[in-house]
Amino acid sequence: MVEAVPEHINFPAEEEKILKFWNEHDCFQNSLKQSKGKPRYAFYDGPPFATGLPHYGHILAGTIKDIVTRYAHHSGFHVDRRFGWDCHGLPVEYEIDKTLGIKGPEDVAKMGIAEYNKQCRSIVMRYSADWENIVNRLGRWIDFKNDYKTLYPWFMESVWWVFKQLYDKGFVYKGFKVMPYSTGCHTPLSNFEASQNYKDTIDPAVIINFPLDEDPKVKMIAWTTTPWTLPSNLALCVHPDMDYVKVRDTKTEEIYILMKNRLISLYKEETEYEILDTFKGKTLFGKGYQPLFPYFAQMKSTGAFRIMCDTYVTDDSGTGVVHQAPFFGADDYRICTSNGIVAKDGLPVCPVDASGKFTDEVKDFAGVYVKDADKLICRHLKGTNRLVHQSTTKHNYPFCWRSETPLLYKAVPSWFIRVENITKQLLENNAKTYWVPNFVKEKRFANWLRDAHDWAVSRNRYWGTPIPLWVSEDFEEIVCIGSIEELEQLSGVKVTDLHRESVDGITIPSRLGKGVLRRISEVFDCWFESGSMPYAQMHYPFENKKEFEDSFPAHFIAEGIDQTRGWFYTLLVLSTALFGKPPFQNLIVNGLVLASDGQKMSKRKKNYPDPIKVVHAYGADALRLYLINSPVVRAENLRFQENGVRDILKDVFLPWYNAYRFFVQNVIRLQKEEGIEFKYKEDDLGSSDNIMDKWILSSIQSLVLYVKKEMKAYHLYTVVPRLVKFVDLLTNWYVRSNRKRLKGDGGPEDCQKALQTLYSVLYTMIREMSPFTPFLTEHMYQNLKKVLKSKENAESIHYLMFPDANEKLINVEIERAVSRMQTVIELGRIIRDRNTMPIKYPLPEVVIIHKSKEYLDDVASLERYVSEELNVRKITTSSDKDKYEVSLRAQPDHMILGKRLKGEFKQVSAEIAKLSSQQVEDYLQKGSIEIGGHQLGEGDLRIIYHFESASGDAPSKYAAHSDNDVLVLLDVTPDPSMIDEGVAREIVNRIQKLRKKAKLVPTDEVTAFFDVSSTNEYITKVANSHAEFISSLIKSPFISYPVPVIADVIIEETVTLKGTEMGIALVSGHVDAETDGLPQPACKYVNVEVSQNGVYAGKLSVLLENPKGCPVITNPRQFKTVFTKLYFNSNPVLLQSEKENGPFAPVNGGIIMVDIAKLTNTAPGSADGIFAAEPPRVRVKLDLNYASTRPELPSPACSYVNVKFVPNSKEAKSSVGSVLLDNPPGRNELDLQQLTQECSLLFGLKKTQTKLFAESKCTQEIKDMNGLHASTVYVKSV
Repeated sequence: MVEAVPEHINFPAEEEKILKFWNEHDCFQNSLKQSKGKPRYAFYDGPPFATGLPHYGHILAGTIKDIVTRYAHHSGFHVDRRFGWDCHGLPVEYEIDKTLGIKGPEDVAKMGIAEYNKQCRSIVMRYSADWENIVNRLGRWIDFKNDYKTLYPWFMESVWWVFKQLYDKGFVYKGFKVMPYSTGCHTPLSNFEASQNYKDTIDPAVIINFPLDEDPKVKMIAWTTTPWTLPSNLALCVHPDMDYVKVRDTKTEEIYILMKNRLISLYKEETEYEILDTFKGKTLFGKGYQPLFPYFAQMKSTGAFRIMCDTYVTDDSGTGVVHQAPFFGADDYRICTSNGIVAKDGLPVCPVDASGKFTDEVKDFAGVYVKDADKLICRHLKGTNRLVHQSTTKHNYPFCWRSETPLLYKAVPSWFIRVENITKQLLENNAKTYWVPNFVKEKRFANWLRDAHDWAVSRNRYWGTPIPLWVSEDFEEIVCIGSIEELEQLSGVKVTDLHRESVDGITIPSRLGKGVLRRISEVFDCWFESGSMPYAQMHYPFENKKEFEDSFPAHFIAEGIDQTRGWFYTLLVLSTALFGKPPFQNLIVNGLVLASDGQKMSKRKKNYPDPIKVVHAYGADALRLYLINSPVVRAENLRFQENGVRDILKDVFLPWYNAYRFFVQNVIRLQKEEGIEFKYKEDDLGSSDNIMDKWILSSIQSLVLYVKKEMKAYHLYTVVPRLVKFVDLLTNWYVRSNRKRLKGDGGPEDCQKALQTLYSVLYTMIREMSPFTPFLTEHMYQNLKKVLKSKENAESIHYLMFPDANEKLINVEIERAVSRMQTVIELGRIIRDRNTMPIKYPLPEVVIIHKSKEYLDDVASLERYVSEELNVRKITTSSDKDKYEVSLRAQPDHMILGKRLKGEFKQVSAEIAKLSSQQVEDYLQKGSIEIGGHQLGEGDLRIIYHFESASGDAPSKYAAHSDNDVLVLLDVTPDPSMIDEGVAREIVNRIQKLRKKAKLVPTDEVTAFFDVSSTNEYITKVANSHAEFISSLIKSPFISYPVPVIADVIIEETVTLKGTEMGIALVSGHVDAETDGLPQPACKYVNVEVSQNGVYAGKLSVLLENPKGCPVITNPRQFKTVFTKLYFNSNPVLLQSEKENGPFAPVNGGIIMVDIAKLTNTAPGSADGIFAAEPPRVRVKLDLNYASTRPELPSPACSYVNVKFVPNSKEAKSSVGSVLLDNPPGRNELDLQQLTQECSLLFGLKKTQTKLFAESKCTQEIKDMNGLHASTVYVKSV
């Protein structure tokens, strides 16, 4: 039997319970054990750094990976999921440099590499525990215990093996290359690292003159944004085929040469210069000029300081003359080496050290950081009359992705992997892979591959995998080591760690008589390690050789779009070079998650909410679904909005949860009211004749087919919206239209069919959604599985296979019909909204107009649902639009067309207004229309439905709306009876809201009492005339005030209806208006009929509790004591009798027969013989059997009032009691003062002055006892 489900759910708290359940039952590992032996699905997890906490980018990629790998498991595969850690490289070293204040290599040398690496090792897993907690909290199932770290010796050994394969195949060489260089990290970066962090920055823009040797009065002028490179200038370059001009500056009389198309770079007006000559750039080739600085002037004798030609010079910026500093620019280096200005094996002209400061070669600026030297250099050039013009420019410039310092392009010696000679193979292997979305593969990534350069894999750093090259001093002998064993064989030294401190001191004897070979100082770029992870994570080829080769390439990987030039690239380069094939088969690329303002998320700016706080507020499932159901899974960017996560709860999870809760409620109701225990019977599916049952079963099976097809194509961006949409279909269409059936209104058999249908849909749905929302589906499953057969009852939903579609249940005709019905209903709702007509108010008619008979027949077959959902009395279908005098008009979309047409908008708008109804209809069918020479498409025009009334100026009774396919007309002129019904439904709405506020469940029986302000007779009339209608909707009695004081009031409030106050009270149980509503004491009581030795002697009343709920009599002995005190008006000696401590449970309002025996000392002359003058010795006999009955219309024997205590703010809560005004009847009557005292005693107010009032607001004080019998008196302390 399912367990009851609370109305409200705290999603994050429930997720914590599920996490505990998973951990206690080791669900992830158990799922892996269960899938052992199944086909393997290989997945690679790109390793993050653990030096910082996860951000939304990590969460997004992790969610995509978790969904796909969970789905693969549910589809019958075994999926190993190992977490990996990137432990080496700049991120770690940069943190240590900041902490220890390390400024350059000399500081590391002082402390020693061993100590430096020890410091790096100490922080490398700083946040690993946080990562594990956060990843687990997000519901991702991945193995942290069997992880891989790039610092593990076995991982590093496989990296050595990869490099040795490349070395042996001739891919490795040492070169001298201009590369992006990080002065903050003192190391070169690869091109793809350099492309990761471009920023808009403002730099100086200067034009410098270079006097020609042949005529110093004629000066070449060149433009640059890097003045710091000018001390290293060795040449100039012009375009050979473009026109250049010699001009005279009319203001300064200086003569300059520059590109004709770039005169605008220096002059604004033609009057500012005079053209003296025009010629092609190639005529300048070979001409010499005077050096800017003397630092390298000696190179003029070897061919420097000449003008070169190359077609890379453009006419879109600068002067068309480019200054050449060959060791600070890739093109500069290419041009200068090809023209003999510098030699590849010569000494570099590179006067900048590892920290970006000028060396002593540039004596005027030695020790100055190059960017800081820009101003000094410009000042110097101005002083030597070489500065022509100075300004600034804003441009996109690369910054170091780790240190955030501007990159310099600088020539450094590096070890390279040849990539340029395998470009064709890279493109071929890329074509064999499947990317989602495809355009990233075909455009962004393919373009990057076409322009790929040789990969510089060496870094002049310390904390990384050492490059395993041992060389002689002259580099003539090189040995590449591919394993720990090989190193031991060649050196005689066995190592257990491969970091620099362990291997740098190891030497290998030379085979060529060159002494000993020593390891080069460089370490691998950490991207080389991450690109090697497919092999290194399995310690291939040293272990797991077969397992790796059987599962390579991977079935699936996923990361952000920024990895197209990072991990995706390095994976492909290495797998192509090693095995000639791609490293993966399928890839999902996600976009970037940005702050809500579109800026990059920044911890410094605090422009995004903490992910963990979001999870604690809304739950991991909500965050997962928000990210996955967004453009970011199509490689577009997402502006993160926290309210978007909240909306997932509101729009998806709560409706879904409520549908599940509604099912559980009605299963419990079925058991409680009908005695039928619900058990799921899959074989019975499809037996229901109800069309909505058939529709929802068909829809869920169609969804299963769709999800399988799209997940096979890795289309998360199509799957998730359909799943979310289905939640709406289930909650807002199926459950809504079948509430009465599910509640049992159609009888037990029909109810069970509806419940079987709803269970099937919920059970299928949670299995479909489990990869996406693992927590909520597990939460529901743990309850829903209780009605499954034991053999189908798995411990966790994540052990189950993805459901197979039952295609016998698919009925496309019914799905089509319901879809059309939904369209009609939605259009009708829009009309109601536009006309401010709530759905509670019935309307006379809806007309559905469509040309297709099939369409109209589909809607007509479901007209009951249309009638209920739109609350209309009549449904008409027609294919004749003209019959209803509907015409179409068009209006321009001012925002769209106004912006596009500008000055012509007014004229086109006038033409649009002239369009006939037929022309507008043609536009709707074709999707476009030409007006005034402009082609207008979908969305450019707004369509208005206009009614041509037959009676001239009289408005039409219809309002219309269309989706450009079907036209819906709604008669918006209700008659008075419909308005009355609408008001009655408003009353129902207020009652149901009160039920919800009181947290009542459907099986709670209540009675609704109402009281309408006397100022509104209309509301009173509607409430009374529609009482039976209201009662049928709320399934409870609906009775006018007053509420019986004896009633157990659950909740009582005053609500507003049509501007009128209306009191509503809900009391426990079903009250009979004809009997239970009669005046009664608030407290339980009995009437006592007295006889003396069998002769009737009178009657009185006894209260069994007072105040209400506080019993004063619980056994026969207590009753006799109270009775005899009342009867004799004294305390007689009560003789013991039998069963005085036995059960005592008389019916409220019942009668107890009492016989008094052996009376002594009876008072003579007593009026009725009841009261005695002295305490007698008596024996009292009770007839308790008679006490179990009561008269049909019971009432107390005595007069009474009910009293209600009205507390002040600091006093206890309100309570109710009763006071007997006389007892026996007509005797011992209380006056007002005595009544007040009795009320004070009843509520414990002996020391407090109290007053009595006639109404609850305590404004009408009671002045006398007239008419108080059977009324309610309100007691208040004053």
